[in-house]
Amino acid sequence: MSIKRDSPDFTIGIEEEYLLTDAQTGALVRAPDALMKACRDVLGDQVSPEFLQCQIEVGTGVCANIAEARSDLSHLRRTVAGIADEHGLKPIAASCHPFSDWRDQSFTDKDRYRDLERDLRGVAHRMLICGMHVHVGIADRDTRIDLCNRLTVYLPHLLALSASSPFWSGADTGLSSYRLSVFDNMPRTGLPPHLDDWADWRRKVAMLTDMGVIEDASKIWWDLRPSEAYPTLETRICDVCPRLEDTLTLVALVQSLLRMLWRTGGGAPTNDDLFLTQENRWRAQRFGLREGLIDMETRRIRPVSDAMDDLIALVAQDAAHLGATTEVARTTQIVKRGTAAAQQRAIRDRALQDGADRTEAMRAVVRHLAREFTADL
Repeated sequence: MSIKRDSPDFTIGIEEEYLLTDAQTGALVRAPDALMKACRDVLGDQVSPEFLQCQIEVGTGVCANIAEARSDLSHLRRTVAGIADEHGLKPIAASCHPFSDWRDQSFTDKDRYRDLERDLRGVAHRMLICGMHVHVGIADRDTRIDLCNRLTVYLPHLLALSASSPFWSGADTGLSSYRLSVFDNMPRTGLPPHLDDWADWRRKVAMLTDMGVIEDASKIWWDLRPSEAYPTLETRICDVCPRLEDTLTLVALVQSLLRMLWRTGGGAPTNDDLFLTQENRWRAQRFGLREGLIDMETRRIRPVSDAMDDLIALVAQDAAHLGATTEVARTTQIVKRGTAAAQQRAIRDRALQDGADRTEAMRAVVRHLAREFTADL
């Protein structure tokens, strides 16, 4: 693979998906047409409906650094929250709703989503999940593929930090990211395979498009992929984060990791590394930050706190260069505090201990998530 050594821009773009809930009951609510119109009037094409009518998606512009990303995403969250409030609704940024049932939701009437429902049938019906995608600008195509190969081993770390979906239809799943269990029912998901170069990526896409299996590369839903629409590498592993600052920490980590990998060079992960990365993906999905992750060098399970300390040290030079030192350092706060999934369980347990019934305890979780949505704005 021929890699250019000119530094990529490492610009940032963030996509977040939110759920709209009734301010009184906490249940999911279809986005009113007036709400979507008001959001579009203010935000333009930075806001759009999502697969289900209870969802709304926002996307930042191309941001040169984390400070610009904070400003843009804060504006998006603040605007959505303000307009939703006028309609008696509260947005939450959690990858699964704590208690509403997927069977009660309706699809958004768009060609793309009708096609998805037709192609995936029962699998699509359960897609009551929200994610957070991070685009990092890397203009050179072969460099993009090289970094895609080498970032893969760090994806479980990002998932562990972001996990925000312990509940499904009112039940505690025992997982920290149940969203991934739902999403993995779709085809062409999971960790990306090794790619030789940009030409290899396009060959793989062409194999599927030529057979009519997919229309284009946007239907390849790996945890990490070259974007179809932009000259970026798109990280898709993360749950959406209830708090803005947690989102920005994850974005800063992705950006800093990619610069570190570009700066240091090195070979792609071995087959054994990828085998163990798949195991780490499950450990992050199941336990979040509670249990350890496998270290690729020692082949031993290490406490997550140690793994994250190593990660911060590994990217310190790059975070400083990118102006993201403060955001990357907040990783330790997330580890000490616990995942958003753990926080939701704690809110439920506290409500039950205080005498609430199960229904009211789960509503308390939604109220907590609604407060988290605007806590850092």
